[in-house]
Amino acid sequence: MIRTLASTLLFALALPVLAQDHAKPQMSPDEAAMMAAYQRAGTPGKQHAELAKSAGNYTLSIRSWDRPGAAPSDEKGTATRKMTLDGRVMVEMVQAKMHGQPFSGHGMVGYDNVSGKWWSTWNDSMSTGLMVSEGDCDDQGACIFTGSWNDPITKGKVSARMESRWTNPDTEVFSMYGPGPDGKEYKMMEMTYTRH
Repeated sequence: MIRTLASTLLFALALPVLAQDHAKPQMSPDEAAMMAAYQRAGTPGKQHAELAKSAGNYTLSIRSWDRPGAAPSDEKGTATRKMTLDGRVMVEMVQAKMHGQPFSGHGMVGYDNVSGKWWSTWNDSMSTGLMVSEGDCDDQGACIFTGSWNDPITKGKVSARMESRWTNPDTEVFSMYGPGPDGKEYKMMEMTYTRH
């Protein structure tokens, strides 16, 4: 009991000294400017608030084309979108079928305050790689992104263009365009998201 009381008293007496040792030094003007820049870069803004409006559960109608001029495949799926990182990033989880096979995908979308650009990532159960895209969106939420992934045959980069637009507050149409066998761009996929 006496030993515990003595230890507590010594700790209490040492607190002011410890506080002095760990007091933060005054920032220089350059350090303050740097801190302010990082705070601006990390603070969600109006773009993030707009992005949050697309959170929810969706049914998917998926139409895909294996090559230019081919008959499309039509399949169904579901998607869930929710904001994470305290309103900074939208995460999307997809469950569907592609070419008759079970398919799951994971995407993220955000807005970079520093570059002034929108960005997205995508990976799914048909690959172990990652697709990274960047683009712009207008005030109505219509977006155009360009991105690339690693081709499993050539091992090189394959580039694609993605467009999305809202036909009403609960319906988004996403289209993806990539190179055909002749190198010319063609429409590879169209997904209609319907929120319920």
